Order: sequence, then structure tokens, then C-alpha cells
Amino acid sequence: MGYRVAVVGATGNVGREMLQTLSERSFPVDEVVALASQRSAGGEVSFGEDDVLKVQRLDTFNFKGIDIVLSSAGAKVSAEFAARAAAAGAVIIDNTSYFRMDPDVPLVVPEVNAHAIAGYKKKNIIANPNCSTIQMVVALKPLHDVAPIKRIVVATYQSVSGGGKEAMDELFNQTRGIYTNAPIERTKFTKQIAFNCIPHIDVFMDDGSTKEEWKMSVETKKILDPKIKVTATCVRVPVFVSHAEAINIEFERPLSADEARAILKSAPGVAVIDHRVDEGYVTQVEAAGEDKVYVSRIRDDSTIDNGLSLWVVSDNLRKGAALNAVQIAEKLVSDYLSGKAAA
Repeated sequence: MGYRVAVVGATGNVGREMLQTLSERSFPVDEVVALASQRSAGGEVSFGEDDVLKVQRLDTFNFKGIDIVLSSAGAKVSAEFAARAAAAGAVIIDNTSYFRMDPDVPLVVPEVNAHAIAGYKKKNIIANPNCSTIQMVVALKPLHDVAPIKRIVVATYQSVSGGGKEAMDELFNQTRGIYTNAPIERTKFTKQIAFNCIPHIDVFMDDGSTKEEWKMSVETKKILDPKIKVTATCVRVPVFVSHAEAINIEFERPLSADEARAILKSAPGVAVIDHRVDEGYVTQVEAAGEDKVYVSRIRDDSTIDNGLSLWVVSDNLRKGAALNAVQIAEKLVSDYLSGKAAA
């Protein structure tokens, strides 16, 4: 017997990817329910190659009998429904920011801190980290285990799909408009995104950082190590899918580029493509649709003691969201709910 799984936000970019990933990885389901807003109810979404699911209303759905909820419908939506689903006995794996810093909610990347899943019992909720945080900690955890990290300086190059379908449409429409001399219209972004880069993701905070930059710092501390210092600059770039990051790391002890390369080649979830020749690295276009976190441009930083620089790329809709959530669900059922499906 399998599990009854509900996907909240099933009509969005990440929700659709969650359904696809559940099918691709043959997650043990007896039933999958697609949930969304009243506006989207009655529509259809695909589950795998052959199954089509009718979208149901989230606000009136009865979660009794649902084992696992994969949610990616925005923080406000999670705040409204999660307690109701948890009270009905479901375990929520939430992809929004709402629960991430709750001390009673584990924040999990399975390759990094799968043991934290055990804490789900406090609230029946597990949080999925920010997409940029996920790919960074997957790449850094194996190095941190060998040589503790003191400080991280990261600049992100984040695709528009992180802002949803409307953001992707805006990039497409602006790009087309430039070639056809049509007016450039902005609704999702604060400045033109076509042929441009915008150093502004989420709202500004009192110290001048954006909330996206704050998330990368506090989430890394919660997942990896509270002693690590993190400074981030998060930039939206005119790419449809996949995020890239230029990461500079300061370690507590020497760790050479050759040592780091060898460590990362055997790390779970990581693929090292690092050749010092033309095309010897991975870009965002090549990572789209892939599950791995790709690491390239591994090199020593001679400007600081014990420094390294890396280029890290991953599909933000897959490992940065849907895949990570499904991996959490897989670990949850194998280690904690294994007796429930057969009950």
C-alpha cells in the first residue's frame, strides 16, 4: 500500500514540478490530490505521462486521511491551511518561507541534515529551504565536514522562474517587445528584466540587505552551522530556469582546490564539471531540467588565508524546490512513516 499525497499550489511552476517529480521517482502513492485556489479549481494538471488530475479547492478541502502534503502556494496560504492539515494528521512539507525559521520546524536538505526530519513531530511540518540556500549548502556541506567554514561571500544569479509564471511571462514579453519596438511593460519586476540584471529580490530590510539575502544567511546557519558568517548579494538575471552562484569561502584550515575537487566528486547530489578549457564548466541553460547541483570553476583564493572560490549551478524548480521536497518525503516515509502505509 502507498500514501495519500496532496499537492498544494498544484497549478504553479513548482506545484507542477512536484507532481512530475513524484511520478518520475515512483513515489509510493495510492492517491494524489491536486489543490489550488478557487480561481484554479476545476482545471486539470498532469501527473506523470498518463494521469490527469482535477484541481480541487484548497479552502474547502478536508485533509482527513491525507498522509503527506507538498505545499508551494505562498507564505500567506501556508499560514492559513497548514495548521488545519496538520491537525487532520497530515505531515506538511512546505516550500514557502513561512515556517523556515520556526525553532519547532526542521529546515531540511536531505544531503545535508536529513537527521533533522525527526523534529517534524512537534508540529507535523517540515520546511523546504530557499532555492538558493539549497544548492549552496549541498555544495558546501562536504567541504565543511573536512575543513570548517568560517565565512561565505556569495553572489547569486537567479532565474526569473523563481518569481513564478508571471515573472517568466514578463521576461518573454519584454524580450519580444525590444525586438518589435513595443513598449516595455513592468508588473512583476522593479526594473526592466530583459537584457538586464536586477540586484533586488524580495523586500529591502533595515540594514540595506534584501530579504532574499537575509534568508541565505539565516537558513545556512540553521541547516549547516550557526557559527558560519554569510554575506550575500542576490541578483535576478534574464534567464528562465536555474540559479547560479559565485561563492567565496574562508575555511578554518587550509583546503586546496584539488582536495575540494576530490571531495565534491564523491559528494551526494553533486556533479563536478571543472575543466580549465572552453566549455569546461556548467551554465544555467545546461542545468535546467537536471537534478544535480553542478560545481565548476574550483580555484584557490590567494587573497585570504584558507580561501576557495566556486561556481555552483542548479535547477531552482527541481533541486531548489520540488525535488528537495520529494526527497524529504522519501526520507520521511522510509524512516518515520514506514508502518503507516501498510496500516
